Amino acid sequence: MMRINLKLLLIVFIIGVGITTLSYWTKCGETTVLHPREVLWRTRHRQGSDSYSSDTYDKDEKLSEVEKNGRNIDCLINEESTISCRQYGGEVYIPFTFIHKYFEVYGRLVKHNGYERFEWQHSYSKVYYPQKKYDPHGVFLWFENYNVEVRDRVKFISGIEGVPVSSQWDPRGYFYPIQIAQFGLSHFSKNLTESPPTDVVIEDGSATHKGKWKLPTDTQNVIFRRVMDDTVGHKLLEFRIGTNPGAVLILHEDLPYTTLHFEMLFTSNSSLTVLLENVADHSRYTIRYVTSNVLLTTRDSDVIYGIGSNRSGWYHVTRDLGIDLQKGLAQHTNRKIARLRTLRVRRLVLRGSGYIDTIKLASSAHLAHFYSAADWLVRHQDDKGGWPIMVTRKLSNGMLELPPGWYSGMAQGQAMSLLTRAFVVTGDLKYLESALKGVKIFKVRSENHGIMTTFLGKYVWYEEYPTVPSSFVLNGFIYSLFGLYDVYMTCTHEDCREAGKLFDEGMVSLKKMLPLYDSGFGSIYDLRHFSLGVAPNLARWDYHTTHINQLLFLDTIYDDSILKLTAERWLGYMKGKRASHN
Repeated sequence: MMRINLKLLLIVFIIGVGITTLSYWTKCGETTVLHPREVLWRTRHRQGSDSYSSDTYDKDEKLSEVEKNGRNIDCLINEESTISCRQYGGEVYIPFTFIHKYFEVYGRLVKHNGYERFEWQHSYSKVYYPQKKYDPHGVFLWFENYNVEVRDRVKFISGIEGVPVSSQWDPRGYFYPIQIAQFGLSHFSKNLTESPPTDVVIEDGSATHKGKWKLPTDTQNVIFRRVMDDTVGHKLLEFRIGTNPGAVLILHEDLPYTTLHFEMLFTSNSSLTVLLENVADHSRYTIRYVTSNVLLTTRDSDVIYGIGSNRSGWYHVTRDLGIDLQKGLAQHTNRKIARLRTLRVRRLVLRGSGYIDTIKLASSAHLAHFYSAADWLVRHQDDKGGWPIMVTRKLSNGMLELPPGWYSGMAQGQAMSLLTRAFVVTGDLKYLESALKGVKIFKVRSENHGIMTTFLGKYVWYEEYPTVPSSFVLNGFIYSLFGLYDVYMTCTHEDCREAGKLFDEGMVSLKKMLPLYDSGFGSIYDLRHFSLGVAPNLARWDYHTTHINQLLFLDTIYDDSILKLTAERWLGYMKGKRASHN
C-alpha cells in the first residue's frame, strides 16, 4: 500500500469524482479544478503573466498520460475507514472535506490577483491585539467587535426591559446576566469607536416631520391635537384613535435608518405599528409594540412585542427594528431576513389613546442599549450583591449540575465592568454602589452559595460555574479579574481597595495555574479532568482565541513574562505549531 506523503497536506486538490470538497466553506467565485502540477506552476509564476497555455505546460512538465490524468485510489485511514483519493505520479491527493473533518483545519478557494488559490487555516477564529493599555473606563477589551443580539442563543430583546432574553440553556427563554452585561459592554464600546449616530425626528409633539398623518374618515370619536404641557415645557400630540384603522403616519422620504425611538404616555390599551419594506425584494413586514406584558407573539405576518402594561408613566422605548423582525420571524417560521440593511420604514400606525412626545429614527442608539443593561443590573441585584441565574446548568454530562439561583464569577465581573463605566459616564452613585455590592460575593465559597474556591487549597479561583467539585473555567475567571480591576480603579472606597486585593490574589493564581491549561497544541477550557478524573475539555478555537485575547490585554496592565509568553505560544498553536516531542 502506498504511504500518504505529508506534503499532500499542503497541496490540496479537489478531486473530480463527484466529491464536493469545500462543503464547509462558502465557495468564493466560480471554482476551476486545476491539475495539481498546474496549481504549482500557477503559484510559482503568479507574479508574472496570468495567462497559461498547454504548450508551455508540455514544455515545462514532461508528464505521461497517466500522470496527467491520474487515477482513483483507495486510502485506508488508520485501518478504520476507507475514502476515495486520487493518485498523480508519486503523489496521493486526499479530499479536503476529509482533511477538514479529521484534522479540524479550514480552507476556502479565493480570488487573488486574477487567479484562484486555496487558503488554509488551522483556526477559524480571530485574535484582537491591544492597541494601547487597557482602560478600565474605556472600551471593554475587544467588545466593540461583538454583536450580542444577533447570536442564535439570544431569543429576542425584551420590549419591557430592553435587554436580551437568552435561550442558551433553556429554549423557553430567561434573563442571563452574562449576556445582558455583554450586550451593554458591546454597545458602550461601539459608542466610543463608531461615528456618532444620525437621527431624524419624525414627530416631536409640536410638528410632524418627514411625513404626514392620515386620520380615520370617521372623526366623530377621534381626538388628534397638539396641547401645551407645562411639565415637559413644550407641546405634546394628544390622540384618541381607537383600534382600527388607527392614525397612519406615511413617510415621504426613503430613510435608511432602522433604530426606532419613541416617548409616549399611553392612557389605554395602545400600540405603535411599524410597516417595513425590504427594498431588495419588495417584501413587507409589520412589527407592533403593544401595551402588554406578553414579551413576544406572532400573528400571521405580524411580529408583536409587549412593552409593558404600565399606564401611569411614560414609555421610553428604543428598538432595533431589524433585530426585532429577525428574531420575531425566527420564533414563528424559523425564517431569516438575509439583507437587513435594505429594510426601510414606510409608515407608522398609532392606535389607542395617550400623548406623543417624540418619535425618531436613527442609525444606531448604543448609549440607550448600554443604559438599559446597566439599569437592569441595578434593578435585579439581590441582597447578597449577586445576580442569580435562574436556570439549571449542567456540566460534564450531568456529573456536575447547578440548580436555578446560582451565581457566576463571570457574570459578577462583567456586570461590575459595565456598572463602573455607567458611573463614570453619568456620575450617578447608584451604579457605583451596585458595582461595590457585587464584590461581596467574591469572598463567599462555592459550597456556601458563592463563587470562590481554591486550587489544592492554596490558589484562590473565582468560578464561572461554582460547581462542587470545582470546574475552574479559565475564560470566566479572567473576565472576573477584569471586573475586580475596573472597580479597584474607579474609587478610593474601602470596597474598591478590597476589589484590588481580590484581583491581586487572582493574578497570583492565574500565573501559577496557566500551564495546567496548555495541552501542547491548544488550550483547555477548564480543569474537569483534574476535578472529576474525566477526559480533558479542550477549548474550541473561539474560546482558545478568547484566552489569548484576555492574556494580551492583561499583559498591558500587569506586565509579566508568563502572560506574554503563554499568549505567544498559544498563538503558535493557531498556525499548526505543536509542543516539542521527547
